[in-house]
Amino acid sequence: MLSQIRPAIVMIVLFTGLTGVVYPLAITGVAQLALPAQANGSVIERDGAIVGSMLIGQNFASERYFHGRPSATTGMDPADPSKTIDAPYNASNSMGSNLGPTSKKLVNRVNGAIEAEFAAGRIDVVAADAVTTSASGLDPHISPQFALAQASAVAKARNLTEVQVRALVEDTTENRVLGVIGEPRVNVLLLNLALDRLK
Repeated sequence: MLSQIRPAIVMIVLFTGLTGVVYPLAITGVAQLALPAQANGSVIERDGAIVGSMLIGQNFASERYFHGRPSATTGMDPADPSKTIDAPYNASNSMGSNLGPTSKKLVNRVNGAIEAEFAAGRIDVVAADAVTTSASGLDPHISPQFALAQASAVAKARNLTEVQVRALVEDTTENRVLGVIGEPRVNVLLLNLALDRLK
């Protein structure tokens, strides 16, 4: 019996070492050498302080900034840990709303978001990503259409010309990868940082 148990234990220890220690360390080392920024979370620094990541959206509430798309993430209710509450851009709980196209709750939420955007005077054209959440709830990008629709309100809040702000949106718009993959998009954090640098 010992002759059968010993090889099993040796194999468990060997493969635990290979797949649990050696392989992760090797891949981490290669990633740090080949793509250090991506391997460390694509963080963005300003004045030596980390202000966010290019990969995770943030909740910009001020009228002086461009807003990202709505987020359906939730968090634990501090008053009752057995319940959850809305917690936009909660990176520890990435999720979509899971509401289907026939859901009355989804229709009411989208209609409410449309009315809120018009009432705030932030947009004059409703882009789909202005009122719908992404699958992760943490999408860092918006469409150029949504960004340009916000340009007038952001320019007014910052005492800038709309032409300046629109030019900034166009300068920060990322095109399709290799000209065919994906859609044009604007990283909201990068756009807002560029906005802060604009005098």
